[in-house]
Amino acid sequence: MIASILLVLDDTPGAAAARDLAFALARRTGAAITGVFVMDRPHTSDVHEPVPVGGGAFAAQRNKRLAEALREEARDVVAAARAAAGDLPFEVHLREEAPEPAILAEGAQHDLIVIGRDCTLGREACEDGLSPTVEALIRDGVRPLLVVPPGAPATADGPALIGYHGSLAGMRAVQLFALLGLGREGEVRLLDFSPGGAGLAGMKAYLSHHGCKVSAKAETGDEHDTLLAEARRLPARLMVLGAEGEGGLSRLVFGSATARLLRASPCPVFIHG
Repeated sequence: MIASILLVLDDTPGAAAARDLAFALARRTGAAITGVFVMDRPHTSDVHEPVPVGGGAFAAQRNKRLAEALREEARDVVAAARAAAGDLPFEVHLREEAPEPAILAEGAQHDLIVIGRDCTLGREACEDGLSPTVEALIRDGVRPLLVVPPGAPATADGPALIGYHGSLAGMRAVQLFALLGLGREGEVRLLDFSPGGAGLAGMKAYLSHHGCKVSAKAETGDEHDTLLAEARRLPARLMVLGAEGEGGLSRLVFGSATARLLRASPCPVFIHG
């Protein structure tokens, strides 16, 4: 069962949805929750920026203003989180590293990382709606993510939707989903895209052993289109995916079908590599 959750705090709409979902999940499961706000000093202070002769004082003043703006943002985001939490206790950690190493370090202490799909973490806006930090967390991290789109409700009654095609990443994602008890909260819908539905019976039995009320069927169509259509039709409360790469290790997530699903999913995505 899930014992601890790391919530990535930010000021984006997706981060607000992730915050409310994480608090609701903590209340239902009794899991401890820790929030992390990343004060990205290497980025906001421009420590490696070349400064022209005579420009040092200007750069110092600008960096001071950036640092103060970041501290103010942190205060506002943490205050909003505490208001949303109500009487739910949770810790807040402020990290000054770049986002990826900061969240990887914090995440190693928890069962699940909950992050808004559009989290900027002190950087520029996400042009395509998907935070580049998510790629690093999937590629280099050891914990599953729950990637939450803007507007996702804190609670939903629909089934969890699993897209599975027999890969190792898919097997690991389903295993963690089951072991953390996330499949016991409602119906689970398994769509098996493996050749001939080879994994259907085994995966259905595995989920049933972990207390999931699972229905399953083999699929032969395009996985991306089928999963998105099904997620919208149900509607799904979350989607479960293995982080699949295309074109070798250098493209573990982005540019792949998995990345396209992350960008377009109407519901939170539980994902692990």
